[in-house]
Amino acid sequence: MRLILSCSGALALTLLLPSTLALKTGDWKTCSQSGFCRRGRALSARAQAASSWTSPYSVDERSIELASDQAGLTAAVTSSLYPAIKFGLEVRVHEDGVVRVRMDEVDGLRKRYDEAASWALIAEPKISKDIQWTVGKKDVRAVYGPKKDIEVVVSFAPLRVVMLRGGKEQVVLNGQGLLHMEHFRTKHEASPAEEGDEAQTVVQVNPAAYFEGETEDAFWDESFGSWTDSKPKGPESLSVDITFPNHGHAYGIPQHATSLDLPTTTGDSPFFSDPYRLYNADVFEYLASSSMSLYGSIPLMHAHSADSTVAVFNAVGSETWIDLSHPTAKSTQTHWISESGILDIFILPGPTPDAIFAQYARLTGTPALPAHWSLGHHQCRWNYVSSDDVRTVQKRFDEDDIPVDVFWLDIEYADEHKYFMWDEKTFPDPIEMTNDVEALGRKMVVIVDPHLKRADNYPVYKSASELGVLVKPKSGEGEYEGWCWTGSSSWIDFFNPASWQWWINKFSTKAIAGEWTWTQSTDSIYIWNDMNEPSVFNGPEITMPKDNVHHGGWEHRDLHNINGMLLPNITAQGLVARSEIPKRPFVLTRSFYAGSQRFGAMWTGDNLGTWEHMAVGAPMVLANGIAGMSFAGSDVGGFFGNPERDMLVRWYQIGAFQPFFRAHAHIDTKRREPYLLEEPYKSIVRDILRLRYAMLPIWYTAFREASVTGIPVLRPHYVVFPRDEAGFSIDDQWFIGGSGLLVKPVTTKDATEASIYLAEDQVYYDYFTHHAHRGAAAGKHVTVSAQLHEIPLLVRGGSIVSTRERHRRSSTLMKHDPFTLRVALSKKSEARGELYLDDGETFAYQTGQIVWREFVAEQPKNTKGLRISSRDLAHAKPGEAVDGVALTSVSPSNPFAKSIESVRVEKIVVLGVSSKPKSVKTEGGAELQFTYTAGVPASGNKEGTASVLVIKDPGVAISKDWAIVLTA
Repeated sequence: MRLILSCSGALALTLLLPSTLALKTGDWKTCSQSGFCRRGRALSARAQAASSWTSPYSVDERSIELASDQAGLTAAVTSSLYPAIKFGLEVRVHEDGVVRVRMDEVDGLRKRYDEAASWALIAEPKISKDIQWTVGKKDVRAVYGPKKDIEVVVSFAPLRVVMLRGGKEQVVLNGQGLLHMEHFRTKHEASPAEEGDEAQTVVQVNPAAYFEGETEDAFWDESFGSWTDSKPKGPESLSVDITFPNHGHAYGIPQHATSLDLPTTTGDSPFFSDPYRLYNADVFEYLASSSMSLYGSIPLMHAHSADSTVAVFNAVGSETWIDLSHPTAKSTQTHWISESGILDIFILPGPTPDAIFAQYARLTGTPALPAHWSLGHHQCRWNYVSSDDVRTVQKRFDEDDIPVDVFWLDIEYADEHKYFMWDEKTFPDPIEMTNDVEALGRKMVVIVDPHLKRADNYPVYKSASELGVLVKPKSGEGEYEGWCWTGSSSWIDFFNPASWQWWINKFSTKAIAGEWTWTQSTDSIYIWNDMNEPSVFNGPEITMPKDNVHHGGWEHRDLHNINGMLLPNITAQGLVARSEIPKRPFVLTRSFYAGSQRFGAMWTGDNLGTWEHMAVGAPMVLANGIAGMSFAGSDVGGFFGNPERDMLVRWYQIGAFQPFFRAHAHIDTKRREPYLLEEPYKSIVRDILRLRYAMLPIWYTAFREASVTGIPVLRPHYVVFPRDEAGFSIDDQWFIGGSGLLVKPVTTKDATEASIYLAEDQVYYDYFTHHAHRGAAAGKHVTVSAQLHEIPLLVRGGSIVSTRERHRRSSTLMKHDPFTLRVALSKKSEARGELYLDDGETFAYQTGQIVWREFVAEQPKNTKGLRISSRDLAHAKPGEAVDGVALTSVSPSNPFAKSIESVRVEKIVVLGVSSKPKSVKTEGGAELQFTYTAGVPASGNKEGTASVLVIKDPGVAISKDWAIVLTA
């Protein structure tokens, strides 16, 4: 999305047509155009070229102090480059084994930004009381863990921090000697080149020149295009190398359009020549394969091998570049270069992916448990032009019997783009319009961006200005003015606590004395926070100048990547506060940081309607999931362009198997709502949407687990099979939660079949045909049919899948629909599954108003046959948390459980029964009617078809304990 400034400087709201839009990579910096990145890479190049290279940082062993409980240590660090500059080191071990390493400049000319972690963390981590440090002549170390197999070693000279497991190095900080914290200095201070007279003696005379470079490079100001960054504090970048000596695969650091298994960026890399950049930016029509920064930044990296998984979370909020290489096939080396901030790194010991998710969740929180309706189908475009347009779109969906839960409004709903304020000409009746949508169980989402139109007739801007909660220019006085959709704009500074309650109040649907509130709204309207990188059309790199000033006097450069998470945080609080009975908020954000998962959903931004963008959206969503942002998706159909009909069908197929499922389109695209498609495309898309709705219990159950454990809703191969090396780079197929569903959407044109990788010697059943595929212990690819109307979808043997098969117009209308259970027996004729339900809208689940069932299929003891049972997990695990809140009690008077007492299981489908049973009956009850279709055994190279037993209306309730016995 772009605006064009006319030659006179007036704002022209001219929208470029998709055919003329092309990614202008020149709008964003490369590393060579970024002074501190150049300096960091030059440091690395000098280290590689030197015959010997030693880090100048060392620990003064005389300064080591151990905490009274020995849980942490502090020490002074000095640099041989600048002996007068002092640094302080702190190393702590948390109760769960995470190691936190902090280093800051002590008594410097200025204070470095040290608040990044406070925005990301949910609480100050609990420090272990069981650590015993041993101080030696060369290092200080501690051994801990349940098996006493984890060791942390802090070496003195040079400073080096290593985590080991079983004696093998897992994570090494400063192993390559690239740690460098550019100290604060005065502008007249001599540069390294000035301290030595002759170039050939620079290394001997002035080690600083050898380490920092012989000339100053963008220390005090820096130009890019027509913009100049004044850099009033001078150079303050932070460089550190992090090595994973025994892990050959790296994942995470979203957001980038690339594969899940991160490609290399150094040397003669065939992939990327630039480091991965973390710098939240409005990169419209981004490249489908690039290390460029995109809309969000999470500085979390997983490193994986068949032996273990480890991770690092680098709590820094400034622009950061990350080089990645593999010195050997079994190791990974990274170099992190940040513009400002302190060293604040959390080393997560694992040793499994699930353990990493739990450790990271204890730091930054789990994904919020979303409202049930938000997992349905969302329909959006820029823009539905009037309230009557919205009503017509809803009518057309219903006429064609196509399910949808949410209609969205982009920026054109607002009068002159003054958010919250409806354009009375086109939306004269917003409350009535919303009520018409709500009457059919649906919701609305409208956009509210962080830039405010600078107009006296806009009460939101006027009150923000009077309150003094707007971002300031580099002078620190007045209000920063930039250009965005509203024209002349100012930006709310959510780092200022005074803005929080003020913003929360804006969402009130009731009047508040002395304040403007959104009384022309209802609690069925939810929010889309866009442009919150922030996007500034006439700013450097289409964002805010780095020398702007925020609350506390911090420059924008210090906290740029954190900025995007604050708006959805406070917006979500506003949505909760507006209702007498609080409802779960839904907030979609484009920009995000570590911890943003606590506040809502994200999407991958302004993609294109191309096969390449469809394909890359999958690993992007997977990468966000392993970094905590499970509630993620890509715009179905692509934001820009007019996708062909077959592409649109395939995109609905992939969207239906991503957590956030929204169709969206640019203002200049043709309308492409599914009811506009001709046959057979319309019916294919309708079937896809119905499948999504049938599977909502699966998605909701997966989100419950994510909200408790942090394990992502979409699970890449390495998460499910962490020891299977053949699958570590797979990112075009994935599992949905713990359901056992394995999907591989088609992302290439004219495909008629697909190859799915099976990692184990287990049976996998085709979800639709019941064809039985058998994997192999060494891994195996199977070919499945993938005609345009077919989705490659398998059910892993050993799984029980819960669905609701009634076709409804929205998910809200499904609350009392019956369930179907698909029991996919394993090789051992066993299966298990879970189902989680609550009211889907309020926070009553936090007091135990839930239904949480476990279904088990197993052979009864001492007899042949099969027993399928249901038991109550809410009572079995009363202390387990949901959405981070412990279930303190689950009483028999559970109102929600009572409200669905009549909801039944209408059908049980059992796949893989070895022979037709003699009888099927409820345990202690009557005989049940069933049908049995024998399977076709495998022969030669042909795989077989599973036997199918169908029990219709078994007469059991979904919320009760029961058992059904199949007698052989």
